[in-house]
Amino acid sequence: MSTDVRVKICGLTEMAGLNGAVSAGAAYIGFVFYPKSSRFVTNAQARSLALAVPPGIAKVALVVDPDDAMLDDLLADVPIDIVQLHGSETPERVAQVRARVGLPVMKAIGVGDAADLAQLDAYSDVADQLLVDTKAPKDAAAPGGNGVAFDWSLIAGRRWSVPWMLAGGLTPDTVASAMSVTGARQLDLSSAVEDAPGIKSPEKIAAFIEAAQRA
Repeated sequence: MSTDVRVKICGLTEMAGLNGAVSAGAAYIGFVFYPKSSRFVTNAQARSLALAVPPGIAKVALVVDPDDAMLDDLLADVPIDIVQLHGSETPERVAQVRARVGLPVMKAIGVGDAADLAQLDAYSDVADQLLVDTKAPKDAAAPGGNGVAFDWSLIAGRRWSVPWMLAGGLTPDTVASAMSVTGARQLDLSSAVEDAPGIKSPEKIAAFIEAAQRA
């Protein structure tokens, strides 16, 4: 895979999808530990999948407002490389989690309009990476993975002090435009490469990563 485009396939629940992501050249593999998500996996499920991920591909745990006990149990069970905080964690909580787990922490920020951009600056001081995602609708069951894009021009030309990843409504047809407008070189997707919630399509994953490389 091209070294200047890194793709994260999130919400993996079964081995066929995992193998498809690995063979297509994904740089990150994401597991969702949020019980309300249709892509939720137990620690035991995630452990068996994570152990099959080759070295060099980062294993990411998506958690939503986790308490310390949940984090301790998760990391005791599952070999994880990055913790992705996808809830309403404050900058102070992000710093606490980072100190506790001793791993890089990625903070997801939902963007709906220009007023949300200040958060990106605040969290870049405490997180190792930012995930710039579409702000979830108020009635959404999950804070991400909703397959909807935000207005990419809001972050055109903007950069932060840490690496960042673009998420929300990315498809093989839109990825070139998304990268052109935002300058993103890291991309996160879930629903666009599924045949059903949590069931990834190796063909769709390969098509997306190929489109991202061409872009």
